[in-house]
Amino acid sequence: MSPRTPPSSHRLRPRSLRGALQRFGAALAVLALAAGAGSCKGDGTTATEPPVVTGPVGPAIPTLSAAQRLTRSQYAASIRDIFGSEVVVPSALEPDLPLDGFEALGASKSTVSARGIEQYEAAAYAIGKQLTTDPKLLARVLTCKPEGPADAACARAFVSTYGPRVYRRPLSEPEIAAVSSKITASGAALGSFEKGLAFGIAALLQSPNFLYRGAVGEADPERPGQRRYTAYELAARLSYFLWNTTPDDALLEAAKAGKLGSFDGVSTEVDRMLASPKARAGLRNFVAEWLRLGDLDLLQKDSKIFTTFSTELGAMAREETLRVFEDLVFDRDADVRDVMTTRRTFVTPKLASMYEVPAPSATGFAPVELPAAGRRRGLLGHISILALYAHPTSTSATLRGKFVREKLLCVTIPPPPANLNTALPEPTEAAKTLRDRVQIHFTAPSCAACHLQTDPIGLGLEQFDGIGRSRTKENGVVIDPSGALDGAAFAGPEALGQVIRDQRGFAPCIVRKAFQYATGVPTDGSEVDTLDALLGRFIATGYRMKPLLAAIASSPAFRSFGAPH
Repeated sequence: MSPRTPPSSHRLRPRSLRGALQRFGAALAVLALAAGAGSCKGDGTTATEPPVVTGPVGPAIPTLSAAQRLTRSQYAASIRDIFGSEVVVPSALEPDLPLDGFEALGASKSTVSARGIEQYEAAAYAIGKQLTTDPKLLARVLTCKPEGPADAACARAFVSTYGPRVYRRPLSEPEIAAVSSKITASGAALGSFEKGLAFGIAALLQSPNFLYRGAVGEADPERPGQRRYTAYELAARLSYFLWNTTPDDALLEAAKAGKLGSFDGVSTEVDRMLASPKARAGLRNFVAEWLRLGDLDLLQKDSKIFTTFSTELGAMAREETLRVFEDLVFDRDADVRDVMTTRRTFVTPKLASMYEVPAPSATGFAPVELPAAGRRRGLLGHISILALYAHPTSTSATLRGKFVREKLLCVTIPPPPANLNTALPEPTEAAKTLRDRVQIHFTAPSCAACHLQTDPIGLGLEQFDGIGRSRTKENGVVIDPSGALDGAAFAGPEALGQVIRDQRGFAPCIVRKAFQYATGVPTDGSEVDTLDALLGRFIATGYRMKPLLAAIASSPAFRSFGAPH
């Protein structure tokens, strides 16, 4: 086998859902436009004084589009934003299935299982019960005083107020009447308006209009024969991309006022959204999906080998990495490629002890500057990456190298053949280090093509063990962390980070990953001109993430798609 370079081809497939979800998903998933293939190009140069660059980025080449189911994190965030942060959102929901590494992409293709439908139903009734039995929450959602268990006016007032927030658009008159009648009918049967209201809330939250973000679109007046997202669809698209949650009232109002029909109108809202604290949550979700940091919840290590491992280490390590990205993007608005080389990080006392630096705070996270003379810096020095891309009992040059290739450079490494024994030989007197033992990967014809792409990179991180602690020897032998990445030599992990930062493929990969996450569909080639234009803007604005996110959100490709098929 040989590694595949991006992009890989994907096609949306028909899906089947059960009941209402089946009909709704089928109705909304029919719109798509073939996008192209190809990778964006970059020159890797650094802009020292980024100029102010504005205007739409990229041609009006539409991307694939499809209805996207809310991911579990989006579901929870939406409920809290609509009804209040005190609401306890059930965690037992249909699992998210990543596609091309992103749950955001999997949400546009995965179906809902029978069990998942039951879970959505249970969650909706649990939330409805909370909102109607807790006096504080009930006072918030009930904007009128019901006069009897079947007060039609009060039911209608609730639906008219909260329905648009749940559906992310105004409700039609039949929709208002249907939910209102469910409240009054249930209230009359149960002898309590509040109990009837719980059924109405549950009905709203089980609706595909809440669980899915639609992609029906409308005729695009600027491109005859083509389509664009409706104002409300675009509002939801912007909100879940930049905030990972439902649109606020101001964004829905902008949609209602027709302000999202132009580049200037969209840019105004995007600037407002990126200035909001919610944008940090949006960035964190993007980074977590991109680097697969959610998998740290399942991190397991052999405690007999890694005696300092504890079950809370995974979540702690994820938080460190997310705080470093937040600091670079929002607090310092810096070149995001510096995430590979920065010595600034955020640690708890436990992380500080593992990094062998004084704890800057007795409790919680606090910033710290890692020693200049040390080899730990940047993302490749984070426990999150070093522990996640390793085995439970050892390091892994292959997993760490594959992480760099696929997540940071957008090169796909195919899995090994199903019948291939991938186990490495045990250490011997003649082969005590991992570098010695992986030589079999480099000499076996069935392994070399892929492992020559991954293992030399991973061997550069061998001075960190399977949970990310520093070490200099393996089985008594001094570790050699030197190597080369596509012809660029490095002496150790700190130099490897610098090589990746300056690698021609790194910046284009960041652009590609962000664009995939934003649009929710796999890149398949025809978007190459858009990606190249976005890369040009990324370079021109000093490789800063906020201008890139703004450029994607306001690009013609993000706002439009083609004729239905």
